[in-house]
Amino acid sequence: MKYEVILFDADDTLFDFKKSENNAFKNTMIQFDISYDEDYHLKVYKEINKALWNDFEKGNITQEKLKIERFKRLSDKIGIKFDSHEFAAAYVKNLANESHLYEESTTLVEELHKNYKLVMVTNGLTDVQDKRIRKSSLAKYFEHIVISEEVKASKPDAKIFEVALNYIQHFDKSKVIMIGDSLTSDIRGGLNFGVDTCWFNPSNTKNQSDIKPTYEITSLVDIRKIL
Repeated sequence: MKYEVILFDADDTLFDFKKSENNAFKNTMIQFDISYDEDYHLKVYKEINKALWNDFEKGNITQEKLKIERFKRLSDKIGIKFDSHEFAAAYVKNLANESHLYEESTTLVEELHKNYKLVMVTNGLTDVQDKRIRKSSLAKYFEHIVISEEVKASKPDAKIFEVALNYIQHFDKSKVIMIGDSLTSDIRGGLNFGVDTCWFNPSNTKNQSDIKPTYEITSLVDIRKIL
């Protein structure tokens, strides 16, 4: 058996984060009495949020600042005034209540748990990920769940992977594989740490970057073929 440890990303790999995000954002907008237009408001928010998370991965903004700044920029962009701190707090609370697994996730993880040590490594806010992920039905199959805000390191920083392996006292990188949907955080992070990587690419997006994963799959179940 080539691998002994599988590091899994959480959102958009095992968990349907898009569904969680859409529901939480909609509920928060309604909570603040804003006439919600999904085609407009959600698109604007996602553009702002994506840009800020890219900045976070590059170390240009902290998570603490990010979770407020995205809603300050949203308020400015759509021309509707609201308290960005209050909006952020409401959004985090709503998002924490939205935990949705992909259909194949549970069966796959339950199966892999029998033969591999599983660790989840997620860039996210503790208040959100603790409830959505640590208290999900999937959590019991993982040796540990590492949340970036808690360990003060985030993908693609190699430190978060080092923390993950220290938790389970495994130090042979040749027996470790990182699986995730993001080239810039999951795959680059795995490469930075020196482990094999598997890019989960369900939309079959063309990789035009200089980041080269060890493997690429378009369906979660294809992980079995690699292992």
